[in-house]
Amino acid sequence: MKKPPIPPPATARNLTVVALAYDGLCTFEFGIAVEMFGLPRPELPVWYDFRVCAIERGPLRAAGGLRVHADGGLEALEGAGTVIVPGWRGADAPPPPKLLAALSVAHARGARLLSFCSGVFVLAATGLLDGRRATTHWRYADALAARFPRVRVEPDVLYVDEGSLLTSAGSAAALDLSLHLIRRDHGPQVANQVARRAVVPAHRDGGQAQFIPSPLPAQGESLGALLEWMRRRLDRPLPLAELATRARTSERTLLRRFEAATGRSPRQWLIEERLGRARELLEGSRLSVEQIADRCGYGHADSLRHHFRRALGVSPARYRERFAHRPVRHPSASNPPEKA
Repeated sequence: MKKPPIPPPATARNLTVVALAYDGLCTFEFGIAVEMFGLPRPELPVWYDFRVCAIERGPLRAAGGLRVHADGGLEALEGAGTVIVPGWRGADAPPPPKLLAALSVAHARGARLLSFCSGVFVLAATGLLDGRRATTHWRYADALAARFPRVRVEPDVLYVDEGSLLTSAGSAAALDLSLHLIRRDHGPQVANQVARRAVVPAHRDGGQAQFIPSPLPAQGESLGALLEWMRRRLDRPLPLAELATRARTSERTLLRRFEAATGRSPRQWLIEERLGRARELLEGSRLSVEQIADRCGYGHADSLRHHFRRALGVSPARYRERFAHRPVRHPSASNPPEKA
C-alpha cells in the first residue's frame, strides 16, 4: 500500500490542546500528554494552550492512587484544536454516549483527535475511524479488529497519522505520536528540542512488533541482541547466512522466527532501518546524499532515492528541504545539484 506523502510543517491554526480525564485514568499516557503539550516552554515563541476536560463528575481516580481535578467538563471541547484520549479504562468499557457525541462534533468543527494506546477504542466507537487506518497496543489489536471490523488495524506500527485522526500504539508510543504532531505543527527543530528536553529520541526506528516477546531458541542469540547488532552495521551487507550464523540457527528457522517476531523478513527490516537512519542524517547532518547512501548501506544515491520515493512519496532532497534543522551547505560549489 502506497503511503501518503509527508505533510510539510505548518503552524497549527488552533493551539488549544485538551486532554480527557476519566475515572480510571491511565496515569502514564495522561502524563505524556502533559509532558509533551502542557509544560510551559518560554524559550519558544509559540506553544500550546493545554487544558484538562473531565468527561464525568468527580472524583476522578487515576492509576497509582491519584486524584485528578479537571479544568472543566465536556464544554471544553468546544474550543479545542486538538483532543487527546490518553488511554481508556478498558477495551470492554463502553464510552459514554455524551463523550462520543462531543468528539464527533469537535472533529466536524475541525479539531484533531488523538488516541494513546487503548484510547483508540473511544475513537473507534465514534465511527470516525471506519475505513481508516489505526493502531493500538499489540495486546489489543485483535480485540480492536474484532469489535470494529471497518477499522483498518495496523498492529505493527508505532503510530498512524490519518490527518485529523491520529492513533498511537502501546504506552510509550504516545511519545512518538506527540513528537510527530509537534513536528507537523512547529517543524523539526522545535520537535527535536522537545525530544532533547524529554531525553527521548526524535525518531524511533521500526514498529512495535519488535517488542512482542518471541525470542530465538535458547541456544542462539536473542532476537533483540541480533537486531541491535544489525543496527550497528547498517552500512555493511548483511546476508542471511551471516545472520543465521550469528544467531546460531539455520537460515530457514531464522526467517520463520524473525518474521514471527517483527512481522518482516530480515531484508524488509533492514530496508526500514536504513531508511530511518537516512532520515536522521538528512535532518541533522551536512552529508551529501551520496555519503548518506553509503553510510546507510544503500551503496548508491539512486538506490536511496528509490526507497525514499517508494516509502515516503518524496525524494531525499525534498525531505531535507522540509525537515533539516540546520542550513545545508554542500562541500563545494563544483558539486552537481542533487536530483529531486
